[in-house]
Amino acid sequence: MQRQYSPFDQLIVWGEKAINLFAGVPDASRPSPAEGYLENTLSDQERKLSANLLRVDHAGEVCAQALYIGHAFTAKNPDIKAHMLNAAQEEVDHLAWCAQRLIELGDHVSYLNAVWYAGSFAIGALSGLCGDKWNLGFVAETENQVEAHLKSHLSLLPREDEKSRHILLKMKEDEIKHARE
Repeated sequence: MQRQYSPFDQLIVWGEKAINLFAGVPDASRPSPAEGYLENTLSDQERKLSANLLRVDHAGEVCAQALYIGHAFTAKNPDIKAHMLNAAQEEVDHLAWCAQRLIELGDHVSYLNAVWYAGSFAIGALSGLCGDKWNLGFVAETENQVEAHLKSHLSLLPREDEKSRHILLKMKEDEIKHARE
């Protein structure tokens, strides 16, 4: 029998996960889509553009993670709660890939990630209070918006930055899958 945690206990557990998320580069459960691709020479301007785009994408994944956890926090149906937590875990791969790529580009993640996380958790929890159906609709639309955002970034990415391109393509594929589930 699995222990039933109180909402306060769950908040503590998820708060710890958030702290661990910001403590360093999270471990991905899947290999980076950039593995196996050579680092093409980018100009300083191209490298900076790629880093800026990846930083925004990383912050978006921080928000997605928090949104899913916020939804799980208020979900009534245990299956929906499990689905939200599984989706949040899948977003960890995206976080890890973007963070690692930023390091490779000689840059860093957003200094405001804790703020983005807190706000997104609150939005997820509040929208989840409207009910599980509304919760699922909110997540599906969020994933559709993220997919459009990634498509935009793919068009802006320097052509020579194959590593970042493969990361964003895989993330886009995953977001489409999340929206359909």
